[in-house]
Amino acid sequence: MKAPEPLGGTRPTSRDVAREAGVSQATVSLVLGDKWRGRVSERTAGLVRDAAGRLGYRPNLAARNLRLGRTRTALLVVPALTNEFFARVYTGAAAVAARHDFGVVLYPSPEGVGPARDPFASARASLDGVIASSMATGALAAFRGTDLPLVMLDSDPADPGSAAQVNLAIADGMRQVTDHLLALGHRRFVHLASAVPSWTFDVRAGAVASALAGRPDVEVRTVPAPLEVAGAREAAARALAGPGARPTALVCDDDLIAAGACKAVRRLGLRVPEDVSVTGFDDLALATAVEPELTTVSLPAERVGERGMEALLAVLDGRTPDVADLPVTLRVRASTAPPPPPA
Repeated sequence: MKAPEPLGGTRPTSRDVAREAGVSQATVSLVLGDKWRGRVSERTAGLVRDAAGRLGYRPNLAARNLRLGRTRTALLVVPALTNEFFARVYTGAAAVAARHDFGVVLYPSPEGVGPARDPFASARASLDGVIASSMATGALAAFRGTDLPLVMLDSDPADPGSAAQVNLAIADGMRQVTDHLLALGHRRFVHLASAVPSWTFDVRAGAVASALAGRPDVEVRTVPAPLEVAGAREAAARALAGPGARPTALVCDDDLIAAGACKAVRRLGLRVPEDVSVTGFDDLALATAVEPELTTVSLPAERVGERGMEALLAVLDGRTPDVADLPVTLRVRASTAPPPPPA
């Protein structure tokens, strides 16, 4: 249905919306600027939104942003676009941003991890804030020490340079993995730890060590592994062929590492999970594409992006962001089983 033409076909104004809804222009500004909660009733807000929709009214964002000193643009810094997890983080952040008339500029580190060129060397004034993964901290030097609020995802809560953090219950996820394997009867473990330097992987390593420490019947070795399938396969092969009794469980920091570990087990003529159980972390699409399907920890990636954008908006508005860790869930699938009986 075509919207009615207001005032002789000219572009509708906030005054037209106020007249249509039977409210003041100030009320229209509050509602359409998403500042109405606690000041305008839900019914009145609905009347204003309905009137704006009927008239085809669109606020003059450029003028409003100039008044507020805002660009309504956030920068999301991630290590790579090839990783499904970060694509889902972007989806969540962009959804929240759209509801608040914000745009999200996505900046992947050119090298995947580590240092990156300053993406906005002379245009930091074009941003209202930055949301960044802890795995891409090398790209953030240009923003630390500036007045741009920085929201860190999956990062050290003690980071003094961030205005807020959005964290997952990573340590609890690893504890769920080790509890599951111990309950199955596993006592010989290898932790295939990501070789990428990052706070989140340090937490995973600490959680594995803590969960298995102090148990005289448990053996655990840590083997670094590249965060890609081929390199992880080689690392897992070395771990399986290493000195001493063969491990019965490979605890992997990521689903990509776990996929490489499964390939290594098969190339040695062994079976997953009959001879060696394998666990992942992240619950990427890959986890159910491999055979057998991976037991892994599911992370709410889109919710991470949503919470990151919500935290930035809270900082910009002078509110306290939500600091509770997002829960994670162990997905038990076919890659884990009780260990084989002793030879």
